[in-house]
Amino acid sequence: MPSVATAPRTSALTATPSAHCSKMLAASSPISILKPSKLAGTKRKMEDADMSLSPSSSLSEAMAEDGHSKKRPRVTFAENTESQPAPIAVAGTTTTNTPGRSLPVIREEVRKAIHRHVVMGENEAYDKVKEIFTADPKKADDPMYSYELPTHTNLRNHLMGLLSHVASLDRNCSSLVTAILNSEWLGRDDSYVKLYTRFLGNLAAAQGTYLSFVLKMLVSKLSGIPRGTGRLPGYSPVSIPVIFNRIHKALRHVMRLIPAGSGALSPILSQQFPFDTDSAKSYICYAQNLIRIVSYAPELQSDILAVITEKLVKVDVQIQVDLEDFEDELGEDLLQDVSPEEEVDDEADDDSIVSDDDQDDQNQRVTEIKQNIQKVDGMIDILFEYYTPPFLSGTLADKENALDLLLSHFQTIILPTYRSRHSQFLLFHFSQASPVLVDRFASVCVQIIFNKLQPSLTRQSAAAYLASFVARGAHISGEVVRDVFDIMLTHLNNLRDSYEDTCRGPDLRRYGPFYSTAQALLYIFCFRWRDLTTAAMEGDSPEQVEELEPSQVAFPPNIKEILHKSIYSRLNPLKICSPGIVTEFARIAHHFQILYVYPLLEANKRLRVTAFRSIASLTNANFGQVERDVRAGDHLGYQLDAYFPFDPYQLPRSRRWLEGDYVEWRGIPGLDNDGDSDSEADDDDDEDEEIATGTDEE
Repeated sequence: MPSVATAPRTSALTATPSAHCSKMLAASSPISILKPSKLAGTKRKMEDADMSLSPSSSLSEAMAEDGHSKKRPRVTFAENTESQPAPIAVAGTTTTNTPGRSLPVIREEVRKAIHRHVVMGENEAYDKVKEIFTADPKKADDPMYSYELPTHTNLRNHLMGLLSHVASLDRNCSSLVTAILNSEWLGRDDSYVKLYTRFLGNLAAAQGTYLSFVLKMLVSKLSGIPRGTGRLPGYSPVSIPVIFNRIHKALRHVMRLIPAGSGALSPILSQQFPFDTDSAKSYICYAQNLIRIVSYAPELQSDILAVITEKLVKVDVQIQVDLEDFEDELGEDLLQDVSPEEEVDDEADDDSIVSDDDQDDQNQRVTEIKQNIQKVDGMIDILFEYYTPPFLSGTLADKENALDLLLSHFQTIILPTYRSRHSQFLLFHFSQASPVLVDRFASVCVQIIFNKLQPSLTRQSAAAYLASFVARGAHISGEVVRDVFDIMLTHLNNLRDSYEDTCRGPDLRRYGPFYSTAQALLYIFCFRWRDLTTAAMEGDSPEQVEELEPSQVAFPPNIKEILHKSIYSRLNPLKICSPGIVTEFARIAHHFQILYVYPLLEANKRLRVTAFRSIASLTNANFGQVERDVRAGDHLGYQLDAYFPFDPYQLPRSRRWLEGDYVEWRGIPGLDNDGDSDSEADDDDDEDEEIATGTDEE
């Protein structure tokens, strides 16, 4: 990740008010947050609650509502916020002071204006100072504009005057502070930007009440810059990358000056994240800028990455829900139709995707889905790029630290979220960086599966993640496949022993861990059966195993024994597991003469699962709710969903990170290659589904 240039550290300039003014304001003297205290925190909360700012400014709304404003200006975005700064603009307006009003004179005028406003309630001079900063420089040529635009020198001198008396800007001066924070500063010359940055730091340090509002003002600009910001009359144009650099320099200055800045900034970064209805560009721009903050506030690394991951997962799940509302084929076509460079707008032409019925509504829905796909694609691409350096060139300790961070977000954000489709591929990719990391991720999943204190839904999801990781990971060795399969096989046998005595028939709600473990084993077997053979244990490669005749392919005795006991137990897992996975397992098991289960599949068609469901199981809230009603008919009851998190990845921009990570589905030698299939499978029309996107032909 490109580094951010470090600006020279500027010390706080907190000028002392005059003795007369100091005496008058003694009752409302500010509490500095340079040394945090309980009293300071209490007073800051009281001041936050009591502040009354000008309703005409967007920042005042933020100060009142502690969140976004409802309307946002039209913004432009930087293609690369990390690019080198352009030459700093130089003001072209009047550069000499107005005769008779030098800097010392203006400084004294500012002091008197603040004093009369706070102590005497006289606002005439105070309002004139406010007008200096509320004047809009973009309206210099507008004859209808009522305010007189200040010269560059006049504006600068007033800001220097305020900097000298920043300690006097308590909550009674909130309207003036609001005007300054809302004023145009990013498009001016470099010397003014540096002065403004000093003012922000000193204001936040001297008046703790304003810290959060200074941070909100800066952070609110990280998702996009309003049009015209870098093109002020009388100033040279300022590029978008330079504007973002200025924001980060100001933010870095405030953070370095105030020890409590990190604690105040973290929740603001989450609150200011773009709305769900904002564009993909604003999401990507904001995520890029959050990553830049990590470079000068490393203590916020975990919080920032967690915020991005949370938003990523939220949009990712919404994509899955929206795509399922379409027909399956149409939904997948829509996912693949988004190109990395495509810019989606409200007038996008999607006639080739949707039908003529309800054209406007369909177009709108398609546009929203495309925007969400671009949001996920862009944000996950940023995370891939951020995490890559330690895994690519770091030490083993660097890799483990990075994976620890990913695993913490996996356990707290990704795993508990049902139906996440793309976010988890960060773990899939980076966990395969070394055998040690493979073992780390697999161990975490195993621990969750075995932990009876975990919710049933979490344990079932962990089983799906482990099975999909082992089945699909191209860099996972055959030895790891066999170890995981043996652990899960033993766990399945133990669950069968504990459940079978009280079992009256298949019941997902009562025996969810057993069925999720069984389905995980069937899924691993279908993809990695070559690594489970005795020939593979003796050192043969998967290619060599495929050259063997079916009669020569053998498996360890415990695989056949435990699978046979479990499948033909009263728990009857083939009735509950996903039909597509069961069908594919039946074909492979019969081909290699491990098990012959077709008679059981036929019997299961006539079995009503609801006949074995007790009242207690229906009312017990502890059982997981991951089952779904199979469309073929109510007599099939409830079955496990065929959700395996590492099915083929299709996002156009970020899928480049996953090249070579997949075990692609390969046909069974002597079974698929010859076009032959078992007659039992051919007759099983209702359950003949593809195994969880196993053909990889999407």
